[in-house]
Amino acid sequence: MPTIDVSRFTFHVSDIWRALDAVMDPEIPVVSMVEMGIVRDVKIENDVVIVTMTPTFAGCPALDVMRNAIVEKLRELGIENVAVKTVLSPPWTSDWISEPARAKLKAFGLAPPPLHGGNIALYFDALVACPYCNSTNTRVTNTFGPTLCRAIYFCRDCHQPFEQFKAL
Repeated sequence: MPTIDVSRFTFHVSDIWRALDAVMDPEIPVVSMVEMGIVRDVKIENDVVIVTMTPTFAGCPALDVMRNAIVEKLRELGIENVAVKTVLSPPWTSDWISEPARAKLKAFGLAPPPLHGGNIALYFDALVACPYCNSTNTRVTNTFGPTLCRAIYFCRDCHQPFEQFKAL
């Protein structure tokens, strides 16, 4: 397994993954970029840690924030040579969100997207469960939420508005 020596410490790729799991998504602070499937790969080549990421959208406004957070976290460990590589192919999909992250999204009040396995047509007919009361007696009030990846819903049972992370 590749390692990198920094001062008196040796880091394995698994150590770097653990550190990156503490880098939270800048728009949804209850989940990490690792849990969201944004951080795709970690490699050590020579004395450089290369982190590959795929943003949820190609034009994601938080792209620089995410890159900087990755570099900052690894520099906190003492790793100076960090390269963050952004790849857009394959494009990010909400199916990459881990199961623990889906539970965290729901606890945060954000309905997680359904798993669609690449068949996005399934999403359009899917019922959306309220993250507060689990009722599917919900309706979309706006297909555009505060970010491109969210829609706004209303629960007819508990009368709570909520957001759903769109299936992408």
